[in-house]
Amino acid sequence: MKRYVYITLALLALMAGQAHAQRCLPGMKGVRLTAEMADGFYCGANRHDAGYAFSLAVSTYTKKGNQWVFGGETLRRNIPYRNTHIPTAQYTGEGGYYHTFFSSPGKVLFLNLGVSALLGYETVNGGKKLLDDGAALHRCESFIYGGAATLEAEGYLSDRVVLLLRLRERFVWGGASGRCHCQYGIGVKYIF
Repeated sequence: MKRYVYITLALLALMAGQAHAQRCLPGMKGVRLTAEMADGFYCGANRHDAGYAFSLAVSTYTKKGNQWVFGGETLRRNIPYRNTHIPTAQYTGEGGYYHTFFSSPGKVLFLNLGVSALLGYETVNGGKKLLDDGAALHRCESFIYGGAATLEAEGYLSDRVVLLLRLRERFVWGGASGRCHCQYGIGVKYIF
């Protein structure tokens, strides 16, 4: 009889309080997909020099909720030229470390500061050297390298789904479309 009383008390104790899943444990992995605006707000009608970026990455948690992030990104934007624009695209691979500097008491909101290394490829005007008006580009395809600094907010929607808000500055050398690109956007991460 005492055994049934102990089991009943244990079940009542579990049901009385709310159990929270453990988050950001070392070794946990997640897949993240982000969509971002680059160098302003992209709108085909009035802003030809702004662009957009998409990234897909895998993150692995370390101690204290910090993360290693590895993935790929594509950034597309236009370079103004006379009355038109020249399309450019960058395809980069990224590897970096994100340090958590704020965590809410319930582990619902996290703020991370990340530093990443970038390596990739850039095409200008679709890889064609001649423009429509007969002008020639010096570089239409090139390898690029650089880094990025990222400020990121993570908000848990459930135990496995995380909403990401990102602000980042990319520093890229070797290409024709400029060295600095400011990006801001939103993403989602699924933890498995």
